[in-house]
Amino acid sequence: MEIKIGVRSVHRELIVEVDLTAEQVEEEIRQALAADRGVFAVTDVKGRRVVVPVASLGFVEIGEDESRPVGFGGTL
Repeated sequence: MEIKIGVRSVHRELIVEVDLTAEQVEEEIRQALAADRGVFAVTDVKGRRVVVPVASLGFVEIGEDESRPVGFGGTL
């Protein structure tokens, strides 16, 4: 699943591909927001860790759980 993280005062989003469900990502965000001086941290599919202080979060966009087919092979 792809998530986009907007960081305050940064013009580009962080785009991270994770092995979590939308519900798991949302729960991680809720826990980070509930903690005093919390951080939102996820690990991408390649094992890299992304850590953003909650105070710097602008938004988190959670992608779709299932992938869409790509290409011209459709039925008429």
